[in-house]
Amino acid sequence: MTDDREEDMNSSTISQVADELDISTRTIRFYEEKGLIQPRRTTGNQRVYTPRNKARLKLIIRGKRFGFSLDEIAEMIGMADADPNELEQIEKSLRYGDAKLKEIRERKKELTLLEQDILAVRDRLIKRKLELGTIKTSTTKGEKE
Repeated sequence: MTDDREEDMNSSTISQVADELDISTRTIRFYEEKGLIQPRRTTGNQRVYTPRNKARLKLIIRGKRFGFSLDEIAEMIGMADADPNELEQIEKSLRYGDAKLKEIRERKKELTLLEQDILAVRDRLIKRKLELGTIKTSTTKGEKE
């Protein structure tokens, strides 16, 4: 276990954390308002972020990037804080992960189909542009501009 002095030496201000994680201070405050993180406060009421707070923020950011809702993230954080040996918690986390993997795979299929559609339209447009370019040069030579 880390002692308080070592944790204080590794602590950061909200601005430092925002810069380190490339997020806004407002985003950090929002996550605090939602109860996802609880930074300590100095006697002057300044937020102090420990390495554990920063790790939790990274988890939140990663969860959002992977499409988890804040409620899902909060539940997973709660599970991480609880006893990790609890079978029910592990199973719930696995279900969340499996559901998200399924969604991601479905979205990948949809995106692949969309990409194919866009490429087909693009090919038709390029072909038409070439046709018009050929027609335009042959029919506009005698026309006024």
